[in-house]
Amino acid sequence: MSEKRPSLSPARFLSARRRHRSAGLVVLLFGLLAVGSAYAAFAPDDAVADNSAQSQQIEEGKKLFAVGCASCHGLNAEGGANGEGKMAGPSLIGVGAAAVDFQVGTGRMPAMQPGAQVPRKTPTYTQEEIEALAAYVASLAPGPAVPAQESYDISKATDEQITRGGELFRTNCTACHNFAGRGGALPNGKYAPSLMNVDPKHIYEAMLTGPQQMPVFSDQVMQPEDKRDIIAYLNALQQQKDPGGFGLGRLGPVSEGLWGWLIGIGLLVCVAVWIGAKGVKAKGAKAE
Repeated sequence: MSEKRPSLSPARFLSARRRHRSAGLVVLLFGLLAVGSAYAAFAPDDAVADNSAQSQQIEEGKKLFAVGCASCHGLNAEGGANGEGKMAGPSLIGVGAAAVDFQVGTGRMPAMQPGAQVPRKTPTYTQEEIEALAAYVASLAPGPAVPAQESYDISKATDEQITRGGELFRTNCTACHNFAGRGGALPNGKYAPSLMNVDPKHIYEAMLTGPQQMPVFSDQVMQPEDKRDIIAYLNALQQQKDPGGFGLGRLGPVSEGLWGWLIGIGLLVCVAVWIGAKGVKAKGAKAE
């Protein structure tokens, strides 16, 4: 009689074949299938909805970019040149959402015409469109993100923080923006703009991204709390009243000296002319 081969339990069956050359691949595929099935079964609907909304926002931003930005920055944001071979717009790959939110949110982009510096103006796009453009550019490569509101919230700033912000501002910013934050002239037709009546978010983004000729103050160079203290100081500076009643633009000795020459010396000249005219009339009366 032929002997019956003992049946193998499932555990022994797997153990006997675990050294097969395809065993590792089969186990890997089985694990991936199990993880994918578990995620699909238990993943919250909100996460799926958020991904779908983000993809839709990026697609909308891509359409807006193609219409309003691609003529200078290239269809894929790689940068563009004009007909003379000069750069029309720099590459936006890697600049991040914060740079787009600043440039478009302050109305600097899209630029009306090329020049030494693009001025601030009323924004062309709505906030939703700005967010879509920022999402599209951010999807091209990693870059600084739009800061959270708590990063530039100065509603609870203390006097100590404002004083510290003033020290940081005078150390890092006054060479260009003036000690009063009113801006100043720079070489080659450029200038540092006034920081008065600027949204705190945009000030934070400017420090984070370094637009135009401004240096970049990343979070590694200047901590987020330092940026917030500077914003608090600028806000206090904006609310500060002029002790003399007339600030003369807070441009320092230049405007004060000009006022002295034009008004002070001008009055002295008028008085001298008046005295001279009175003297001539008096001599004429004696001669008669």
